Amino acid sequence: MSRLKINVDYLLGQLKALLSIDSPTGYTDTIVRYVTEELEKLGLEPELTRRGAIRTVVRGGRRLGARAIITHLDTLGAQVKFVQENGRLELVPIGNWSARFAEGARVTLYSEKGSYRGTILPLKSSGHTFNDEVDTAPVGWKHIELRIDAMTWSRADTLSLGIDVGDFVAIDPQPEFMDNGFISSRHLDDKAGVAIALASLEALMRGDAIVPVDTHWLFTIAEEVGVGAASIVTPEIASMVTIDNGTTAPGQNSSEFGVTIAMADQAGPFDYHLTKKLVDLCREEDIRYQKDIFRYYRSDSASAIEAGHDVRTALIAFGVDSSHGYERIHVHALRSVAELTTAYVVSPMEIERDVEEVSDLEGFTEQPTDPADQPRKKRKLPEPLSAPQD
Repeated sequence: MSRLKINVDYLLGQLKALLSIDSPTGYTDTIVRYVTEELEKLGLEPELTRRGAIRTVVRGGRRLGARAIITHLDTLGAQVKFVQENGRLELVPIGNWSARFAEGARVTLYSEKGSYRGTILPLKSSGHTFNDEVDTAPVGWKHIELRIDAMTWSRADTLSLGIDVGDFVAIDPQPEFMDNGFISSRHLDDKAGVAIALASLEALMRGDAIVPVDTHWLFTIAEEVGVGAASIVTPEIASMVTIDNGTTAPGQNSSEFGVTIAMADQAGPFDYHLTKKLVDLCREEDIRYQKDIFRYYRSDSASAIEAGHDVRTALIAFGVDSSHGYERIHVHALRSVAELTTAYVVSPMEIERDVEEVSDLEGFTEQPTDPADQPRKKRKLPEPLSAPQD
């Protein structure tokens, strides 16, 4: 067995800690500091980009042809669009999520002069005032507002508090960890993925695991706005596996149990050979899995490819019900993804040609063109059509 034993208590402890740190895209310094310090506790030497993406390397038998495991620290959120005459705030979303899930959320607003608590409300929120209009009001970011819990009833009052356009709004996660293994919270995308990565690293370091090639562990800070891995992938990386959420919903094959291996997302198919390797590892290591395709979904892998990085990409997911809403996962999936992650990073490197960025046809991969394990057969050609008779 190649997979390592995952410390589930450590994984869940990290998830709780990560969820307690606000990190909407653009306001991620605190969580970057936390994860960097945690990596150092594990005996690693992380390095940060200018804006705060994190890279740490577990050294293996060779440097070139390296592997990468990537997750993202940023979450959905909002920003102040306008200070209204009644002192309340118009918002725009950070990331792609529905105002339907913003309604009723408790939040923290971060201004230059400090933070404030508040609630996102529909413009017509009181049934005692608007009667049935509260049920017929349209859904959308133009139809909600942020009420700050402070002495403010006018635009001037709010501005005097130091609150202004562009201030960041972090949405409370409201996590619940249940005895039956279910976890409900906002921002499980992708803080559960970060917890999986940390638990996988903890297992590798605890077990003094030997990896055949350098493994880069990457933590990005702008995935929710499409930037993600655009600038953190280095030339020696040949293959990159993203850990993120898989959507469990009607018409999808994802599950809240086991590993969901994505075959494609809206950016196109994932790498055939890397994906097949992950599927084979699940079979060999008896890790429950299922495959899925996501039509309205992209991840760090897409941003890396679009930025021009010539890397093989794959996506392994923990199934999430109500993604980008009030999300739910199960600890079985978290453990399963961590098991597959460790099995992958200790597995042999099979495509030797990947150590070179460019080479000739020697050793190039080959995809099957005939049915599996069937010998090539000489096909019988159809009889030529007879010439028409008069």
